[in-house]
Amino acid sequence: MPLSNNSSGNLVVAVALLFAGALYICFSSRLISDPVSGLQHNFNILRTIKFPVDDLEVALDSAAIGNNKTVIITMVNKAYVEEVVGGRTMLDLFLESFWEGEGTMPLLDHLMVVAADQTAYDRCRFRRLHCYKMETEGIDLEGEKVYMSDDFIEMMWRRTRLLLEVLRRGYHLLFTDTDVMWLRNPFSRLSNNGTLDMQISVDSGIGGHLINTGFYHVRSNNRTISLFQKWYDMRLNSTGMKEQDVLKNLLDSGLFNQLCLTVGFLNTTHFSGFCQDSPDMGAVTTVHANCCRHISAKVFDLTLVLHDWKRYKASHVNTIWSPHAKCWGSWNDTQYTPKT
Repeated sequence: MPLSNNSSGNLVVAVALLFAGALYICFSSRLISDPVSGLQHNFNILRTIKFPVDDLEVALDSAAIGNNKTVIITMVNKAYVEEVVGGRTMLDLFLESFWEGEGTMPLLDHLMVVAADQTAYDRCRFRRLHCYKMETEGIDLEGEKVYMSDDFIEMMWRRTRLLLEVLRRGYHLLFTDTDVMWLRNPFSRLSNNGTLDMQISVDSGIGGHLINTGFYHVRSNNRTISLFQKWYDMRLNSTGMKEQDVLKNLLDSGLFNQLCLTVGFLNTTHFSGFCQDSPDMGAVTTVHANCCRHISAKVFDLTLVLHDWKRYKASHVNTIWSPHAKCWGSWNDTQYTPKT
C-alpha cells in the first residue's frame, strides 16, 4: 500500500531531525578532539566583539584609510631615532628609502610607527607620522637591543603580541623592520587577491625556507589569528629562542597545514638582504640588513645601499652592490658598546 501524504511528510521530518542530530554530535566532538578547530571557533566569536576606540584603534584606522584595511607597521625605540653614523638615524634612513623608491612615497600615508619608549614616540610625532606608543608594562625597551640578547628576544615577543592584537581587530598588516630599504612598491609583487594568508621573506632561497620575520604580509582571518595566538603562547616553552625560530619550528611541525594556512615565500631576487643579495637591481623591491649584528653597522651599510640605488636610477645599469663590510665584521666586533 502506498504511503499517505501525511506519512511521507512525517518520515521526511524524522530523517531531517536525525541528520541534524548527527551533524551536531560530529561538530561537537570535533571541537573537543581537535584543538585547532576549537581555536578557530573561539576566534569566530572573538571577531564579533566590538573593540574600544583606544589609541591603537585610532592609529590603525587613520593609517588604513584608503588601503583596504591594510596597515604597514614598523617598530622603533630610542636607539633607532638617535644619530648613529654621519648624523643619521635608522628611522631617517628608513624614511629616506620611501622618498627615493619608485612608487613608495604615497605608502607613508599607511605607515604606523610603533614606539617602544617615549623618546621614539616623540620623534615619530615630530615626523607627523601615524604613531602608537606600545605598552611595555615596566620593561625597559629603550636602548639598543643587540641581536639575541635577552632584551632583544623580549622585544620581539612584545612585537608579536601587538601584531596579534592588530589581526584580532580585523586589520591586514605588512610588517617591516626599520632596517629594510623600500626601493619599489612591494604590493605590486605581493599576491593581493586573498588567496594567500601569509607572505614572508626568507634569508636565502637555497636549501629550504629560512624565514625571516623582518618583512611579512598577513591577512586578518581566523587562520592567521589562530597561528599568531599559538605562536605567542609558545614563548613560555621557548626560553632563549627568538620568535623567528619558534615560528620556523611551527612551520616545520605542520601547524600551518593543520590550520589550512596558505603561505608564500618571497623570492630574494625581489625581497633581498645582506644574507643573499638580489642580482637584479631592475627587479629588487626591498633590501634588508639581515645577517648583521648591531645598529651602527646597519646604518653604515644601508647608506651604501641607497647610494647604489641612486646610481642605478640615474643610469639604469645593473651593477653589483657595495660590500656589506661593516655588517660582516659586526659578528667579530667584541669592543662594540650598544647604544643606551
